[in-house]
Formats: sequence, C-alpha cells, structure tokens
Amino acid sequence: MLTDILMVAMIIISISLLAVILIQKKGSGIGAIFGGGGEAYRSKRGAEKILHYLTIVLAFLFATISFSLLFIK
Repeated sequence: MLTDILMVAMIIISISLLAVILIQKKGSGIGAIFGGGGEAYRSKRGAEKILHYLTIVLAFLFATISFSLLFIK
C-alpha cells in the first residue's frame, strides 16, 4: 500500500521535474556557436528564479522517494 502511494508520487514528481527542466531557458543557445555568446553574468529573476528553485525541490523529493523505496523493499 505504501509502496503504491510512493510509486504514484514518484511518477508525478518525475513528470513534473521533466516539464520544469524543459521549460527553463537555455543560457547561451545556438548564438554561442557563431560568436554571440559573450553575455555578462546576470542573476535569476522572476519566473526563472522560481523554476530554478522548483527544480531543486523536485530533484530532492525524487531522490528522497527513490531512497525510501529502496529501503522499504
């Protein structure tokens, strides 16, 4: 019963993690190939910062559930 709940949670978290990673904007992109990659350092703001923190939280939850499933079984 508990393993079923954790497996469903793991599937939901993995799909969410995949979506959040794919939504994030790439820093330099293809422009760096042609010499357009000389961007200065800038801090994350707004939605970009939220997506960054959400990625960290989802990755932590994914790892925690994975280890808990390992020890439960």
